Amino acid sequence: MAADLILKASTVITMDARNPRAEAIAVDTATGLIAAIGSADDCAAAAPGATVRDLGATVLMPGFIDPHSHPLLGGVVTQEPAHWIAPYTGFPTFADVEALWRTLDKELPPDQVVICNGLDRLNQGAPELTNADLDRYFPTRRAVILDNSGHEVYFNSAVIAHNGWADGKPPADPVGARFGRNDDGTSNGRAYETAACLAAVGGSIADGVPHPLLSAARWYALMAKNGVTATTEHTYEAQLLKPYVALASAQDCPLRLALYHMSIDAGCGEPVQTPIDESLLWKQGIKLWADGSPWVGTIAASFPYLDNPTTEAAQIPLGPAGEAMLNYSRSDLDKVLDAHTPEGWQMAFHVNGDVGLDVVLDAYERALDKHGLTGSDHRWRMEHCGAGRGDQFGRAARLGVAVSLLPAQFIYWGDLLDGTMFEPEIGGQWQRGGDAVRAGANVSFHNDGCVSPPIPLLNVQAMVTRQTPSGKVHGANQAMTLEDAFRATTVNAAFQIGRDHDLGTLEVGKLADLVELSADPWAVDPRHLTDEVMVQGTWRGGQRIDLDAFLAAVEAMDPTEHHHLSKKAVGRHVCSHGGKGHDHAH
Repeated sequence: MAADLILKASTVITMDARNPRAEAIAVDTATGLIAAIGSADDCAAAAPGATVRDLGATVLMPGFIDPHSHPLLGGVVTQEPAHWIAPYTGFPTFADVEALWRTLDKELPPDQVVICNGLDRLNQGAPELTNADLDRYFPTRRAVILDNSGHEVYFNSAVIAHNGWADGKPPADPVGARFGRNDDGTSNGRAYETAACLAAVGGSIADGVPHPLLSAARWYALMAKNGVTATTEHTYEAQLLKPYVALASAQDCPLRLALYHMSIDAGCGEPVQTPIDESLLWKQGIKLWADGSPWVGTIAASFPYLDNPTTEAAQIPLGPAGEAMLNYSRSDLDKVLDAHTPEGWQMAFHVNGDVGLDVVLDAYERALDKHGLTGSDHRWRMEHCGAGRGDQFGRAARLGVAVSLLPAQFIYWGDLLDGTMFEPEIGGQWQRGGDAVRAGANVSFHNDGCVSPPIPLLNVQAMVTRQTPSGKVHGANQAMTLEDAFRATTVNAAFQIGRDHDLGTLEVGKLADLVELSADPWAVDPRHLTDEVMVQGTWRGGQRIDLDAFLAAVEAMDPTEHHHLSKKAVGRHVCSHGGKGHDHAH
C-alpha cells in the first residue's frame, strides 16, 4: 500500500487488544486501507511524503456499527416532511403532541398532508384515537398518525373521504388485518396490521412524502452525525434494492449497508447482484420473526403483565400467552431453516420473550446439527432479546449464536418495565447485558431505527450505568464495562454483519472507517458520556464524509421511480409468516 495520508489525533482508540492505543494512522486513500498505525514517527517512516493532517484534540475510534436497522423506510416516516412525535424526540406527553398538531394545522399549506410517527400510548398517556378525535386538530387537511408499536394507524375524516370509501365504510377486512368500524359500519379512523394500514393511509403518505429517497438520506445523515459508519436493512425485499443502490452511489454516502432478506419474501434465498462494490452494499442474511412487541403484549413470555391503569389504558392482554404469541409454529420454523440453511445465509431471528428465546434456540440447535454446522463459524443471530436470561445467553454462546441487544428498550421504557409493566425481578433486569457478557455471548447493540434514535454513545452510557434518562437505576447487576459496551458497537457488531475482517478495529490492512470524538470516553464519568463526548464527524475508507454534499446529491435524484416507498413505510414493522402478524421491530 502507498499511504498518502497520515491522521494524527490526541489519541487513537483502536479496539485492538494487541495495540489498544496509538497516536496516528497512515492511510492509502486510493484503497481506503490502513497502511500503518502507531506513533506519528512510525507512520511517517511507513509513509514518507504523505500529507499529515493533525486533528488536534480529536479522539479517533473505529466507526460505530449499528447491526440492525431499517434506514430507508424509517427515514420516510420520521424525517422531513414527516414528523417524529415519539416521547424521546421531544414529545414526552400527549399534550406536547397536541400542541404540535395545532401548530402544524395553522402553519402548513392547506393541501399538505400531515404525517406523524411514534405515538406512544404507554409513555405519553395518549388515547386510542378516532377520526373524530383527529378532526378537532385537522378539520380539513388529511392527517395520518402512526402508532409507535407499528400495529396501528389513526387517520381523520379527510383521509376517509380521500379514499373514496362508499358511505365512509372501509372495504372488507384483508387477511390478517382489519379496519376499525363504528356500529353503523363506517370507519372510525383506525386500521390494524399491514394490509389494512396500507389500504387506509398508503396513498396519503405517498402524497405527503414526494421524495422518499431524500427522507432516507436524512436518516443516513442522522446515523452519521451520531458516529455510525455501517448498518443494515433488516427487512430487505427486492423492491428496496434500487433505492439502496441509488443511495450507495451518491457522493459521500456515509454508510456501508448489509441486507437481511425477509423470510416471508419468496426470493429470500436468492443472491443479490448490484453495480455497487460489495464493501458498500451486500446481502448478509435472512431475517425471521419469533414473536412481537413488549409494548402491545405480543411477546412469547412465561410471565404476565401487571394489572394497573397504565397497562389497562394501553389495552395490553395480561397473559402470559407463551407460545400462543409465536409467529411461526415450530414445524413452520423448522421448514424455513431447512429450506435456507443449505444456501449458506446467516440467520437473524427477532425474539423478545423468554419462551420465544427457548423456541428459537431449540430450532437453531436442531438446524445446526442437521445441516452439519455445529461448531462452525455460522454467526446466526438473535435480535432484541428483551427478556433473555443468562442461561439462555450461555446456550447461545455454546451454539455460536450471537446476541444483538436493543438498549432503547431499557433507555426509553425502563422506568415502565420495572414495576409497572412487569414485576421488578423481570422488568428491572430487561436487556441483561451483564449476564450476556458473563455467559460468553458475542454481544452487539442496535437501535432498530426508527424504533429509537440511532445514538450509539447513549446505548453505551445506558448499558454501563443502567440508568434511564429520568436518573433511575434499574438492574445494576446487569451493568457492562465500558470496554465491553464499546466492543458491542464496534468489534462485535462488525463480526455480526460479517465484516470483522475489514471493520470494527483499527489495524493495518483494515478499512479506515473512523469516528471523530471530542473527548476520550475512558476519561469521563460514564453517567455523563453523552454530555461530555460529542461526535465531530466520520470517515469512510480514509475520506472524511461531507453530509451536505451527500444530501445535495440525493436531492438532485429523480424521485418519481421511488414514489412507492412511501406507501411501503406503513407496514415497516409488521410481518407475519403463517402466524399472528405481530410487530417485529421492537
